[in-house]
Amino acid sequence: MNMTVEEYQTAQLYSVAEASKNETGGGEGVEVLKNEPYDNVPLLNGKFTKGQYTHKIYHLASKVPGWIKMIAPKGALELHEEAWNAYPYCRTVLSNPGYMKDNFYIIVETYHLPDNGKQHNVHEIDDKKLKMREVVHIDVANDPVLAGDYKADEDPSKFKSEKTGRGPLTGDWKNTAQPIMTCYKLVTVNFKWWGLQDRVENFIQTTQRRLFTNFHRQVFCWTDKWHGMTMEDIRELEDKTKAELDEERSKGEIRGTKGVEN
Repeated sequence: MNMTVEEYQTAQLYSVAEASKNETGGGEGVEVLKNEPYDNVPLLNGKFTKGQYTHKIYHLASKVPGWIKMIAPKGALELHEEAWNAYPYCRTVLSNPGYMKDNFYIIVETYHLPDNGKQHNVHEIDDKKLKMREVVHIDVANDPVLAGDYKADEDPSKFKSEKTGRGPLTGDWKNTAQPIMTCYKLVTVNFKWWGLQDRVENFIQTTQRRLFTNFHRQVFCWTDKWHGMTMEDIRELEDKTKAELDEERSKGEIRGTKGVEN
């Protein structure tokens, strides 16, 4: 990303709030249950112990493929997200306690560092997991996106920030743009359902990449909206957004990302 690690903290929190509003309406979307400080939760081998805890529920009925809707009972299309944000490190756990319980979870561990993505093992995983790991590089400017996801005003290869002068991001921008930082994400998926495991895990992997790509395209192209905001501004925005989400979820039309068949 063409920003500093410090800037990204504000950018991410702003963009999560805005993206949540874009995905909420007609009985679906994001429900925020908790957003509060935490302490004494060791992360990354004890390097980080305190930060901000959030607990959200994602109501997803229209955001999954039709074949999942056909087999999924009530309660199976709600995801609970718990996140421990000890920036620059964050651990997020997605689960479905209403139906799948221990048979399903996604863990996303993210470390934000001031480099261009060439470090080998920032999450300090052991040799066994390193052998299993698949590395996927995401280039927010050059990677293709689905036609239905594309928005010209959220295209980093066309956007130029008036406040910072950054952009457009073209060509080999990751090795030439300054400042530069990388979001190193370690995604662990567990899904146990006989006959569906491979198909669902493939859907999850595809969806994670799609979400990471689209979200970070927004983060960069919204630079002039979040640049200059303080953490106090962000917390105020989050409180306001929670109230808006509660209202929008109960009315209006379904919005945002649609499930892609695979």
